Amino acid sequence: MEWFVAPDYWMGRLVFQRGLAVLYLVAFLGAVLQFRALTGERGMLPVPRFVRRVAFRDAPSVFHWRYSDRFYAAWCWTGCAVSAALAAGLDGLLPLWGAMLLWLVPWALYLSVVNVGQTWYAFGWESLLLEVGFLAVFLGNDEVAPPVVVLFLMRWVLFRVEFGAGLIKMRGDACWRKLTCLYYHHETQPMPGPLSWFFHHLPKPFHRVEAAANHFTQLVLPVLLFTPQPIATAAASLMILTQLWLVLSGNFSWLNWTTIVLALSMTELPGTAPGVPAAPLWYEVVVLVAAAGLVTLSYRPARNLISRRQVMNRSFDPLHLVNTYGAFGSVSRMRHEVVVEGTADEVPREDSEWREYEFKGKPGDPRHWPRQFAPYHLRLDWLMWFVALSPGYAGTWFSGLVERLLENDRDTLRLLRRSPFPADAPPRYVRARLFRYRYTTWRELRGTGACWHRTYVRDFLPPTRLEGTAGRRVPHR
Repeated sequence: MEWFVAPDYWMGRLVFQRGLAVLYLVAFLGAVLQFRALTGERGMLPVPRFVRRVAFRDAPSVFHWRYSDRFYAAWCWTGCAVSAALAAGLDGLLPLWGAMLLWLVPWALYLSVVNVGQTWYAFGWESLLLEVGFLAVFLGNDEVAPPVVVLFLMRWVLFRVEFGAGLIKMRGDACWRKLTCLYYHHETQPMPGPLSWFFHHLPKPFHRVEAAANHFTQLVLPVLLFTPQPIATAAASLMILTQLWLVLSGNFSWLNWTTIVLALSMTELPGTAPGVPAAPLWYEVVVLVAAAGLVTLSYRPARNLISRRQVMNRSFDPLHLVNTYGAFGSVSRMRHEVVVEGTADEVPREDSEWREYEFKGKPGDPRHWPRQFAPYHLRLDWLMWFVALSPGYAGTWFSGLVERLLENDRDTLRLLRRSPFPADAPPRYVRARLFRYRYTTWRELRGTGACWHRTYVRDFLPPTRLEGTAGRRVPHR
């Protein structure tokens, strides 16, 4: 079937596959380097406890059958190795069926990780990586030109990512309709980057242009993805430029980079496709059957797009094959941060020596300038932003964080930039306080060197210590 393949997208497929493999590598590295404190056997939300109460059919994962920290680490390091091999082009050295199986491996490995990750993995970019990674299985290698139906499904994914985000903004917060949301966003976003301070201080008329350009990118350009070339390439290219702007303005894990590699796959990049034979019949059948299944599963995400009660970042099936996306349906007007402190004093008082724990990404010390971490994802830092929005987001994990700080838990301290206590002398008490943060002005920055100014709001957690052999937390009275 001549219509089945699109040779002009050979280079776009190559760039997409190598970029996706790198993102898989980043995701597996983040999982293996952070899991012990988050979901390990002694973590804040242990996997063994989760799989005891959640059925396999609701969250398919190998860890329902076996879990140990060593096994989990080996699982993720395997994902790193396979991802690195794909980034280096190993799939191009294999027969078509072998390349497909190789691309299936990181998807299956990461699915097991996400499905037991609980709140640490409850973000849209996790499902996006899995949905796009599943499509990559059917893109083929140099033995066949890219299949048209898979390229169409990838456009459908990008359409939902962008159009869903645009609709949720227009429906969710009046400031998007008034073009004023970016007066606040750069200051209140979950994890600012090194340039976010400067973005915030751009003139307000420029912020209005930013917001208008965002609406054009997310509500108009997605429709143009389904038009003939070169219009589709132009639309995808403008999306890439917008995503690069977001990369510069903040830390959003691999969301922007996944969107970029998706858009690159839709462009007719210069490059000569190698002479390849026609696609084998078995391959056409497999691709068409998979495509039919994905189109069927698209019903609920499509219905969600047109619903007045649109939800964002939700999976409608436990395999994360077709999902709904969105971002910043509402924008906070002011920034709050939970600051965690400890003291070695036997009796905690307000005038005790309270030492602050410094996180890697979230604002803490007003003089500490934000750093660029994306596409690497700091899971604890992101959840701390949600806790500052509402204590309800703390769930059961925040108390686990406090307990581990009181124990000077090595794995937990590795998630932080700095612990104020030596390894052999943990704090006697830990407390948490809520502060209002704002960016300093140009004059304040020159005078103090601080990019943040913070004001105490209230106590979030009273001074708390461990008591007894069981390590029970006891608030100070």
